[in-house]
Amino acid sequence: MPCFKQPNHFQSLLVLQWPLSYLTIFWIVLPLFIYLLFTPMWPLPALYFAWFLLDWKTPERGGRRSAWVRNWYIWTHMRDYFPIRILKTKELSPEQNYLMGVHPHGLLTFGAFCNFCTEATGFSKIFPGIIPHLATLSWFFKIPLIRDYIMAKGVCSVSQPSIDYLLSHGTGNLVGIVVGGVGEALQSVPNTTTLLLRNRKGFVRTALQHGAHLVPTFTFGETEVYDQVLYQEDSQMFNFQKHFRRLFGFYCCVFYGRGFRKGSAGLLPYPLPITTVVGEPLPVPKTEKPSQELVDKYHTLYMEALHKLFDQHKARFGISETQRLLFL
Repeated sequence: MPCFKQPNHFQSLLVLQWPLSYLTIFWIVLPLFIYLLFTPMWPLPALYFAWFLLDWKTPERGGRRSAWVRNWYIWTHMRDYFPIRILKTKELSPEQNYLMGVHPHGLLTFGAFCNFCTEATGFSKIFPGIIPHLATLSWFFKIPLIRDYIMAKGVCSVSQPSIDYLLSHGTGNLVGIVVGGVGEALQSVPNTTTLLLRNRKGFVRTALQHGAHLVPTFTFGETEVYDQVLYQEDSQMFNFQKHFRRLFGFYCCVFYGRGFRKGSAGLLPYPLPITTVVGEPLPVPKTEKPSQELVDKYHTLYMEALHKLFDQHKARFGISETQRLLFL
């Protein structure tokens, strides 16, 4: 078990509330909301569901962020639990749009969430004039109430129409895509630096179509905060994970961290530092129909830029000078 500081119980509860809040909304709040349809308070949910049907295109059109939600005080406690911070290496001009690769996925992507979906680490002050959007699975936006909660934080759908909209309406938009996706979650174990990137080129094609500069990022410490139980490829559990992924769009990873008592195991992440390093933008030409050769060229340049970013900062964040960043 890693060595770590002991956060207070209040911070621990607030870290747990982030993933558990979605389960609470889905399993408790939403059923209660539906139940109200059969009570004298039925106009309240009826009006919401009518509005939900009329508003279904909003996640594909930039979402609906809330500065109030992004500035909730609970996010600062989540930040301090680890702690989480963001490191800028170059300025981002508000006159340009950006497509940002978020690496690695990790298990719950604490770093990307805290840095880009809240103001706990001061994103708007570090990158003035830039509006961050973190893309996630589209089916989240089909769930009533949950879709409004995540949109309030600046989360958008990872669908092509959603990203196209953000990169073609105004400037100063920064769209973050966790390029490795749910498949990379299974690679998220401590002391590894393996990314699913070599054959992930769709984000480069999209950047070329809009002339959006590519921004590499690497979150040091993201894969260290949980231990994961890995299974052999021919095991029943591995086959279950594959079927689960086909059905729900993400893997059912078996992981554990620390408990509330010192030395105990549980679902709390290890309170180890997480730092997202935002690299230098890679300019790309706007090309309505980029050729495969052009996509391959800028994909290679992006991988080289990400590799350089990792090598420049790895020693500072406790990674051996001999450890390499691996692309699968």
